[in-house]
Amino acid sequence: MRYILPFLLLATPAGAADLATGDAIRSALVGNTVTGSMSASGAYAEFYAPDGSLHAADYTGKWAVKGDKMCFAYGQDPENCWSVVIDGAHVVWMSEAGEEGHGSIKPGNPGGW
Repeated sequence: MRYILPFLLLATPAGAADLATGDAIRSALVGNTVTGSMSASGAYAEFYAPDGSLHAADYTGKWAVKGDKMCFAYGQDPENCWSVVIDGAHVVWMSEAGEEGHGSIKPGNPGGW
């Protein structure tokens, strides 16, 4: 049994203890760009401006930290909120069902949006 434990630890998904607080989300993401992929919509690259707007190559939207979640609104679509796991420059977007996407944090707005 002692040989199985390390493998179980590697397979453990991110849990509630790994979720970032609202302050940690703000500190890591505001004023920076995240590039990655979402399960439902595919690749993305977004700059999260300090004024609550978000900018990408071909769309804009709004972001807000509400409690310990980051929420997004695009056009007329309803707002979606995600819990966030932050590990250095890596982000995982989490719903109650589990991981919904991931990305890498890039300083500032390298896309110039």
